[in-house]
Amino acid sequence: MTNIVILTGAGISAESGLGTFRAENGLWAEHRVEDVATPEGFAKDPALVHRFYNMRRAESAKASPNAAHEALARLEARLAGDVTVVTQNVDDLHERGGSQSIIHMHGALAGSLCAACEHRWPSAFETTPQDDCPSCGRQHTRPDIVWFGEMPYQMERIYQLIGQADVFAAIGTSGNVYPAAGFAHEARRLGVHTVEFNLEPSMVVTDFVETRYGPATETLPRWVDEMLER
Repeated sequence: MTNIVILTGAGISAESGLGTFRAENGLWAEHRVEDVATPEGFAKDPALVHRFYNMRRAESAKASPNAAHEALARLEARLAGDVTVVTQNVDDLHERGGSQSIIHMHGALAGSLCAACEHRWPSAFETTPQDDCPSCGRQHTRPDIVWFGEMPYQMERIYQLIGQADVFAAIGTSGNVYPAAGFAHEARRLGVHTVEFNLEPSMVVTDFVETRYGPATETLPRWVDEMLER
């Protein structure tokens, strides 16, 4: 039995055509993070925030899972053990790629959240500030996305999984955003084998025992093959 925890970041979705957070073009480049990814930005201009995430849903819907997403699903389906994907991404490419055990630590475009009563429900494809909460009826609908300054979801569960893991792998992450950037350090401290998949070394590369550089669509399927042949 081998238990594996996989952390994925924007890099794995970039090969499906979705812009990374720090891309020089695309949706993020057209908006200040403070305006569209903070509670303060939402309070200042909720209509802008809704438009921004409506555009992100549209962009995500046009994208398709790539070979890296499909490789993770294959690993989960065939490995004699547990495979959990912890993703910082808010798209649904892991789900559409076939993965079943997924934790969206930063929320998901597929969800809406009431800022008044914290009720959650499946999001409409397009949302507005005038949308009523189906629970309390108030017009405080926001995307169920973890913004800067907010606590990521299921942190206790994630650390529990890392503590039970034999392998921790990070794919397409910059190592700039905490607490996710600290997962590899925690894993290595506990004696878990750590692997980094990236185009170049991340900011926390020293926390990884093994590194594999290149497009995830090429490096990840090879690694999955190796894991399944053990």
